[in-house]
Amino acid sequence: MAGEWQTDVLGKPFEQLALDLGVEDEDGPLSATLVRLLPNPVVAVLQPLRDVDVLYVHGWSDFFFQADLARFWTGLGARFHALDLHGYGRSLRPDDAPGYIDALDDYDADIEAALAAMGHGTDAAPRRRLVLLGHSTGGLTLTLWAARHPGRTSALVLNSPWLEFQFGAVGRQAIAPLVSARARIDPRGHQPAVDLGFYTRAQTELGVLPLALDRADWRPERGFPTRPAWLAAILDGHRRVAAGVDVGCPALVLLSTRSTPPLAWNETMTSTDSVIVVDDIAKSATRIGRLVTIGRIDGAIHDVFLSRPDARSSAYRTLERWMRAL
Repeated sequence: MAGEWQTDVLGKPFEQLALDLGVEDEDGPLSATLVRLLPNPVVAVLQPLRDVDVLYVHGWSDFFFQADLARFWTGLGARFHALDLHGYGRSLRPDDAPGYIDALDDYDADIEAALAAMGHGTDAAPRRRLVLLGHSTGGLTLTLWAARHPGRTSALVLNSPWLEFQFGAVGRQAIAPLVSARARIDPRGHQPAVDLGFYTRAQTELGVLPLALDRADWRPERGFPTRPAWLAAILDGHRRVAAGVDVGCPALVLLSTRSTPPLAWNETMTSTDSVIVVDDIAKSATRIGRLVTIGRIDGAIHDVFLSRPDARSSAYRTLERWMRAL
Protein backbone atom coordinates (compact mmCIF):
# COMPACT_ATOMS: atom_id res chain seq x y z
CA MET A 1 0.00 0.00 0.00
CA ALA A 2 1.14 3.54 -0.72
CA GLY A 3 0.17 6.86 0.79
CA GLU A 4 -0.22 10.14 -1.05
CA TRP A 5 2.37 12.08 -3.00
CA GLN A 6 3.85 14.95 -0.98
CA THR A 7 6.47 17.62 -1.61
CA ASP A 8 9.92 16.09 -1.26
CA VAL A 9 12.83 17.39 0.83
CA LEU A 10 14.42 18.54 -2.45
CA GLY A 11 11.51 20.97 -2.81
CA LYS A 12 8.98 21.43 -5.57
CA PRO A 13 8.50 20.04 -8.18
CA PHE A 14 10.05 16.90 -6.60
CA GLU A 15 7.50 14.72 -4.82
CA GLN A 16 7.81 11.70 -2.55
CA LEU A 17 5.57 8.72 -1.81
CA ALA A 18 5.83 6.41 1.22
CA LEU A 19 5.62 2.73 0.22
CA ASP A 20 4.39 0.17 2.75
CA LEU A 21 6.28 -3.02 1.82
CA GLY A 22 3.88 -5.36 3.60
CA VAL A 23 6.71 -7.06 5.50
CA GLU A 24 8.27 -6.59 8.92
CA ASP A 25 11.61 -7.09 10.58
CA GLU A 26 12.40 -7.28 14.29
CA ASP A 27 11.97 -3.50 14.56
CA GLY A 28 8.54 -3.33 12.90
CA PRO A 29 6.97 -2.71 9.46
CA LEU A 30 9.32 -1.86 6.61
CA SER A 31 8.74 0.99 4.22
CA ALA A 32 10.56 2.54 1.28
CA THR A 33 10.25 5.95 -0.33
CA LEU A 34 9.71 6.78 -3.99
CA VAL A 35 10.72 10.21 -5.30
CA ARG A 36 9.57 11.50 -8.66
CA LEU A 37 10.11 14.34 -11.08
CA LEU A 38 7.76 14.53 -14.03
CA PRO A 39 8.49 16.30 -17.32
CA ASN A 40 6.50 19.20 -18.68
CA PRO A 41 3.70 17.33 -20.50
CA VAL A 42 3.54 19.90 -23.30
CA VAL A 43 7.25 19.68 -24.04
CA ALA A 44 7.59 15.94 -23.35
CA VAL A 45 5.47 14.86 -26.32
CA LEU A 46 8.20 16.18 -28.63
CA GLN A 47 11.10 14.48 -26.83
CA PRO A 48 12.77 11.14 -27.74
CA LEU A 49 12.17 9.48 -24.35
CA ARG A 50 8.54 10.50 -23.97
CA ASP A 51 7.49 6.86 -23.48
CA VAL A 52 10.20 6.05 -20.88
CA ASP A 53 9.94 5.62 -17.10
CA VAL A 54 13.23 5.63 -15.14
CA LEU A 55 13.75 4.01 -11.75
CA TYR A 56 16.99 4.97 -9.95
CA VAL A 57 18.44 3.06 -6.99
CA HIS A 58 21.22 4.59 -4.87
CA GLY A 59 24.36 2.98 -3.49
CA TRP A 60 25.63 2.03 -0.02
CA SER A 61 25.41 4.72 2.70
CA ASP A 62 23.49 6.92 0.29
CA PHE A 63 20.11 8.24 -0.79
CA PHE A 64 18.72 10.09 -3.80
CA PHE A 65 19.72 13.75 -4.03
CA GLN A 66 21.02 14.09 -7.62
CA ALA A 67 18.48 16.64 -8.86
CA ASP A 68 20.44 17.38 -12.03
CA LEU A 69 20.33 13.69 -12.96
CA ALA A 70 16.54 13.75 -12.66
CA ARG A 71 16.34 16.91 -14.78
CA PHE A 72 18.52 15.29 -17.45
CA TRP A 73 15.94 12.53 -17.90
CA THR A 74 12.88 14.78 -17.78
CA GLY A 75 14.58 17.09 -20.28
CA LEU A 76 14.47 14.18 -22.72
CA GLY A 77 10.79 13.56 -21.95
CA ALA A 78 11.15 10.66 -19.48
CA ARG A 79 9.37 10.32 -16.15
CA PHE A 80 12.05 10.04 -13.47
CA HIS A 81 11.65 8.08 -10.23
CA ALA A 82 14.20 7.35 -7.49
CA LEU A 83 13.88 4.79 -4.71
CA ASP A 84 15.27 5.23 -1.20
CA LEU A 85 15.39 1.58 -0.11
CA HIS A 86 14.24 0.59 3.37
CA GLY A 87 16.92 1.41 5.92
CA TYR A 88 18.23 4.31 3.84
CA GLY A 89 17.66 8.05 3.57
CA ARG A 90 14.02 9.06 3.61
CA SER A 91 13.09 5.51 4.65
CA LEU A 92 15.47 5.28 7.62
CA ARG A 93 13.76 4.63 10.96
CA PRO A 94 15.29 5.75 14.29
CA ASP A 95 15.99 2.20 15.47
CA ASP A 96 17.23 0.83 12.12
CA ALA A 97 20.65 -0.67 11.54
CA PRO A 98 21.23 1.59 8.51
CA GLY A 99 21.54 -0.25 5.23
CA TYR A 100 21.32 -3.67 6.86
CA ILE A 101 20.22 -6.59 4.71
CA ASP A 102 21.10 -10.27 4.81
CA ALA A 103 20.04 -11.06 1.22
CA LEU A 104 20.01 -8.65 -1.72
CA ASP A 105 16.91 -10.39 -3.07
CA ASP A 106 15.01 -8.97 -0.08
CA TYR A 107 15.02 -5.63 -1.92
CA ASP A 108 12.54 -7.17 -4.37
CA ALA A 109 9.76 -5.89 -2.10
CA ASP A 110 11.04 -2.32 -2.40
CA ILE A 111 11.49 -2.53 -6.16
CA GLU A 112 8.12 -4.15 -6.79
CA ALA A 113 6.34 -1.57 -4.63
CA ALA A 114 8.03 1.22 -6.57
CA LEU A 115 7.23 -0.33 -9.94
CA ALA A 116 3.59 -0.84 -8.95
CA ALA A 117 3.33 2.85 -8.01
CA MET A 118 4.85 3.71 -11.40
CA GLY A 119 2.36 1.51 -13.29
CA HIS A 120 4.82 -1.33 -13.94
CA GLY A 121 3.43 -3.94 -11.58
CA THR A 122 3.59 -7.64 -12.39
CA ASP A 123 -0.11 -7.69 -13.38
CA ALA A 124 0.16 -4.54 -15.52
CA ALA A 125 0.68 -4.24 -19.25
CA PRO A 126 2.60 -0.96 -19.36
CA ARG A 127 2.74 0.92 -22.63
CA ARG A 128 5.86 2.72 -21.48
CA ARG A 129 9.44 1.45 -21.53
CA LEU A 130 11.20 0.90 -18.20
CA VAL A 131 14.83 1.91 -17.70
CA LEU A 132 16.59 0.84 -14.49
CA LEU A 133 19.43 3.09 -13.29
CA GLY A 134 21.64 1.90 -10.43
CA HIS A 135 24.67 3.40 -8.71
CA SER A 136 27.32 1.28 -6.94
CA THR A 137 25.54 -1.24 -4.66
CA GLY A 138 22.27 -0.21 -6.29
CA GLY A 139 23.80 -1.26 -9.59
CA LEU A 140 24.55 -4.71 -8.19
CA THR A 141 21.04 -5.00 -6.76
CA LEU A 142 19.35 -3.99 -10.03
CA THR A 143 21.59 -6.24 -12.11
CA LEU A 144 20.57 -9.28 -10.08
CA TRP A 145 16.90 -8.19 -10.05
CA ALA A 146 16.81 -7.78 -13.84
CA ALA A 147 18.43 -11.19 -14.33
CA ARG A 148 15.76 -12.80 -12.14
CA HIS A 149 12.90 -10.90 -13.81
CA PRO A 150 13.48 -11.18 -17.56
CA GLY A 151 11.34 -9.08 -19.83
CA ARG A 152 10.45 -6.45 -17.22
CA THR A 153 12.91 -3.77 -18.29
CA SER A 154 13.93 -2.30 -21.63
CA ALA A 155 17.38 -1.05 -20.61
CA LEU A 156 19.77 -1.12 -17.67
CA VAL A 157 22.12 1.78 -16.92
CA LEU A 158 24.81 1.21 -14.29
CA ASN A 159 26.80 4.05 -12.75
CA SER A 160 30.03 2.57 -11.28
CA PRO A 161 28.26 -0.64 -10.23
CA TRP A 162 29.81 -2.66 -7.41
CA LEU A 163 29.95 -5.92 -9.37
CA GLU A 164 33.12 -7.34 -7.80
CA PHE A 165 34.93 -7.20 -4.49
CA GLN A 166 37.80 -4.71 -4.21
CA PHE A 167 40.35 -7.49 -3.74
CA GLY A 168 39.17 -9.30 -6.85
CA ALA A 169 37.74 -12.75 -7.36
CA VAL A 170 40.63 -14.47 -5.58
CA GLY A 171 40.29 -12.26 -2.51
CA ARG A 172 36.52 -12.70 -2.51
CA GLN A 173 36.76 -16.48 -2.70
CA ALA A 174 39.31 -16.51 0.11
CA ILE A 175 37.27 -14.51 2.63
CA ALA A 176 33.74 -15.60 1.67
CA PRO A 177 33.71 -18.78 3.82
CA LEU A 178 34.93 -16.83 6.87
CA VAL A 179 32.39 -14.06 6.32
CA SER A 180 29.56 -16.57 5.84
CA ALA A 181 30.49 -18.43 9.01
CA ARG A 182 30.45 -15.26 11.09
CA ALA A 183 27.21 -14.14 9.44
CA ARG A 184 25.50 -17.30 10.68
CA ILE A 185 26.79 -16.84 14.24
CA ASP A 186 26.61 -13.04 14.61
CA PRO A 187 24.75 -11.52 11.63
CA ARG A 188 24.56 -7.99 13.05
CA GLY A 189 27.92 -7.96 14.77
CA HIS A 190 30.35 -5.09 14.49
CA GLN A 191 33.22 -5.05 12.01
CA PRO A 192 36.26 -2.78 11.69
CA ALA A 193 35.57 0.46 9.83
CA VAL A 194 36.87 0.33 6.26
CA ASP A 195 35.67 3.72 4.98
CA LEU A 196 38.17 6.42 5.98
CA GLY A 197 36.05 9.21 4.54
CA PHE A 198 38.17 9.94 1.46
CA TYR A 199 35.28 9.64 -1.01
CA THR A 200 33.20 12.07 1.05
CA ARG A 201 36.18 14.43 1.20
CA ALA A 202 36.56 14.27 -2.58
CA GLN A 203 32.89 15.12 -3.07
CA THR A 204 33.15 17.92 -0.53
CA GLU A 205 36.10 19.45 -2.38
CA LEU A 206 34.16 19.20 -5.62
CA GLY A 207 31.16 20.90 -3.98
CA VAL A 208 28.63 18.26 -5.06
CA LEU A 209 27.13 17.16 -1.74
CA PRO A 210 23.60 18.29 -0.74
CA LEU A 211 24.73 20.32 2.23
CA ALA A 212 21.42 22.17 2.38
CA LEU A 213 19.63 18.99 3.42
CA ASP A 214 21.80 18.69 6.55
CA ARG A 215 21.10 14.98 7.03
CA ALA A 216 24.41 13.47 8.13
CA ASP A 217 22.55 10.40 9.40
CA TRP A 218 21.43 9.68 5.83
CA ARG A 219 24.98 9.88 4.46
CA PRO A 220 27.66 9.76 7.19
CA GLU A 221 31.15 10.89 6.30
CA ARG A 222 32.65 7.43 6.81
CA GLY A 223 29.65 5.41 5.74
CA PHE A 224 27.33 3.16 7.69
CA PRO A 225 28.77 0.49 9.98
CA THR A 226 28.99 -2.79 8.11
CA ARG A 227 27.60 -6.08 9.43
CA PRO A 228 28.72 -9.67 8.75
CA ALA A 229 25.40 -10.75 7.19
CA TRP A 230 25.38 -7.65 4.95
CA LEU A 231 28.90 -8.37 3.72
CA ALA A 232 27.97 -12.01 3.10
CA ALA A 233 25.02 -10.85 1.00
CA ILE A 234 27.27 -8.55 -1.05
CA LEU A 235 29.85 -11.28 -1.64
CA ASP A 236 27.10 -13.66 -2.72
CA GLY A 237 25.95 -11.05 -5.23
CA HIS A 238 29.50 -10.76 -6.55
CA ARG A 239 29.69 -14.54 -6.82
CA ARG A 240 26.52 -14.66 -8.89
CA VAL A 241 27.78 -11.99 -11.27
CA ALA A 242 31.12 -13.76 -11.64
CA ALA A 243 29.26 -16.98 -12.56
CA GLY A 244 27.41 -15.06 -15.26
CA VAL A 245 23.89 -13.62 -15.36
CA ASP A 246 21.70 -12.29 -18.16
CA VAL A 247 19.81 -9.06 -17.50
CA GLY A 248 17.82 -9.67 -20.68
CA CYS A 249 18.18 -6.16 -22.09
CA PRO A 250 20.85 -3.78 -23.39
CA ALA A 251 23.07 -2.48 -20.60
CA LEU A 252 25.28 0.60 -20.33
CA VAL A 253 28.03 0.59 -17.70
CA LEU A 254 29.64 3.96 -16.91
CA LEU A 255 33.02 3.92 -15.15
CA SER A 256 35.95 6.19 -14.49
CA THR A 257 39.12 5.46 -16.44
CA ARG A 258 41.18 5.13 -13.26
CA SER A 259 41.00 4.11 -9.61
CA THR A 260 42.91 5.41 -6.59
CA PRO A 261 43.36 3.00 -3.64
CA PRO A 262 41.69 4.54 -0.55
CA LEU A 263 44.69 4.04 1.72
CA ALA A 264 45.62 7.68 2.29
CA TRP A 265 44.25 10.96 1.01
CA ASN A 266 45.42 11.86 -2.49
CA GLU A 267 44.24 14.79 -4.58
CA THR A 268 43.72 12.39 -7.50
CA MET A 269 40.65 11.15 -5.63
CA THR A 270 38.79 14.19 -6.98
CA SER A 271 39.20 12.84 -10.53
CA THR A 272 39.32 9.05 -10.08
CA ASP A 273 37.21 6.34 -8.47
CA SER A 274 38.40 5.80 -4.88
CA VAL A 275 35.75 3.19 -4.03
CA ILE A 276 35.92 0.37 -6.58
CA VAL A 277 38.61 -1.04 -8.89
CA VAL A 278 37.23 0.13 -12.21
CA ASP A 279 39.26 -2.22 -14.41
CA ASP A 280 37.92 -5.21 -12.49
CA ILE A 281 34.37 -3.87 -12.76
CA ALA A 282 34.77 -3.42 -16.52
CA LYS A 283 35.68 -7.10 -16.81
CA SER A 284 32.81 -8.18 -14.56
CA ALA A 285 30.37 -6.12 -16.63
CA THR A 286 30.94 -8.43 -19.60
CA ARG A 287 29.25 -11.19 -17.58
CA ILE A 288 25.89 -9.50 -17.00
CA GLY A 289 24.31 -9.84 -20.43
CA ARG A 290 24.61 -10.33 -24.16
CA LEU A 291 24.65 -6.66 -25.16
CA VAL A 292 26.77 -4.58 -22.79
CA THR A 293 28.29 -1.18 -23.58
CA ILE A 294 31.09 0.02 -21.31
CA GLY A 295 31.70 3.78 -21.22
CA ARG A 296 34.91 4.93 -19.55
CA ILE A 297 34.74 8.55 -18.39
CA ASP A 298 38.08 10.31 -17.99
CA GLY A 299 38.28 12.32 -14.77
CA ALA A 300 35.18 10.75 -13.21
CA ILE A 301 34.78 9.91 -9.53
CA HIS A 302 32.73 7.01 -8.16
CA ASP A 303 29.43 8.69 -9.00
CA VAL A 304 30.21 9.78 -12.54
CA PHE A 305 27.35 12.30 -12.46
CA LEU A 306 28.93 14.11 -9.48
CA SER A 307 32.34 14.55 -11.13
CA ARG A 308 34.03 17.74 -12.29
CA PRO A 309 32.09 19.58 -15.03
CA ASP A 310 34.06 18.16 -17.98
CA ALA A 311 33.77 14.56 -16.80
CA ARG A 312 30.14 15.04 -15.80
CA SER A 313 29.29 16.46 -19.22
CA SER A 314 31.05 13.53 -20.87
CA ALA A 315 28.99 11.08 -18.81
CA TYR A 316 25.73 12.78 -19.75
CA ARG A 317 26.69 12.91 -23.45
CA THR A 318 27.54 9.20 -23.41
CA LEU A 319 24.26 8.34 -21.70
CA GLU A 320 22.17 10.48 -24.05
CA ARG A 321 23.79 9.06 -27.20
CA TRP A 322 23.27 5.52 -25.92
CA MET A 323 19.62 6.12 -25.00
CA ARG A 324 18.85 7.78 -28.32
CA ALA A 325 20.38 4.79 -30.11
CA LEU A 326 17.88 2.49 -28.40
